[in-house]
Amino acid sequence: MIRRRWDEELGISTLTPIRGIGERLAAWHAAGGARVDFVNCDVTDFPALLELFARVQPETIVHFGQQRSAPFSMIDRDRAALTLINNTLGNLNVLWAMREIVPDAHLVKLGTMGEYGTPNIEVEEGFITIEHKGRRDRLPFPKSPNSFYHLTKVADSDQIYFACRAWDLRATDLNQGVVYGLETDDTPADTALVNRFDYDGVYGTVLNRFCVEAALGYPLTVYGVGGQTRAFLNIKDTVRCIALAVEAAAVPGEFRVFNQFTEIFSVLELAKRVQHVAAAAGRAVTIDHLENPRVERETHYYSSVNTQLLSLGLEPHLLDDAAIGGLIEAADANQERIDRAQIAPTVQWSDPSRAMARGVRLNLRASGGAGVTAR
Repeated sequence: MIRRRWDEELGISTLTPIRGIGERLAAWHAAGGARVDFVNCDVTDFPALLELFARVQPETIVHFGQQRSAPFSMIDRDRAALTLINNTLGNLNVLWAMREIVPDAHLVKLGTMGEYGTPNIEVEEGFITIEHKGRRDRLPFPKSPNSFYHLTKVADSDQIYFACRAWDLRATDLNQGVVYGLETDDTPADTALVNRFDYDGVYGTVLNRFCVEAALGYPLTVYGVGGQTRAFLNIKDTVRCIALAVEAAAVPGEFRVFNQFTEIFSVLELAKRVQHVAAAAGRAVTIDHLENPRVERETHYYSSVNTQLLSLGLEPHLLDDAAIGGLIEAADANQERIDRAQIAPTVQWSDPSRAMARGVRLNLRASGGAGVTAR
């Protein structure tokens, strides 16, 4: 219930209008959806969470109640602390409530592929077998988070893994890639069920930003050289992955990690694909390389395993021209809601002046202008 307040504070909003929870639930039930009840309960309020668990006695807990933006967590100290408290304390409360009320329940927790960073080896699903000085062990895959938000997700995973070992809980950690798309199989039943379309510099995703820029005829803004490579999946597959994790529950004491994605793209590759789709529709857009506001590797090796959900029956919806075209059309249909001032990056991971003082090389390019190299 806090996301809209954050949007108001930051002066941003989703491209698609999102109705209130009461109206959304009414539309869902009118469309014949299964019964869904809503309780306004703060996940950081442990007594309230205990009372809720005691009343509902859940068999499965799907925990998505977290601040999910890396840029948000890097704006300032207060928002970094807010992210830490909400995510880490909230996750801890869920685990203790399970222990005290429903120790046999199955926890399905939203993690992120961003926990791993971009190692120069293949990313395994949660664990890796290591041989060192003649000994061998299966250990959690090394983590290299790239924001305070991602740090909280690493802490969540460590908490859950410990709770499964210490209390015999059972849990599935869904390390999700970047999600794209607006509609699931259920949302077309009513316009009130549409999902968010975030394109701004704080909550927006790279594909959404490119599609909004293409709809406006703006250059597609690639941060740095565009070699940053990430995992992606369609929102329909997100929903299916949750269902698969619930249907094939972990056993007591088991902590499973599923890498939840279907494809891997670099930022520049995505930009070129959006440019191609836009051109086919008569929209000529260019690609501009901007100074990267983040501290990250801009070119790197990236490969990851994602076999467990596929083995459970996931049938991926792959990113094709029609999916990209649909996002551009959605942006075009909502142009009056686009705040052009929010497209550019607004959060800096580090102070550029300090980077210059240390002799860090910055590749600067103004939108539509020539590149400038500074040291």
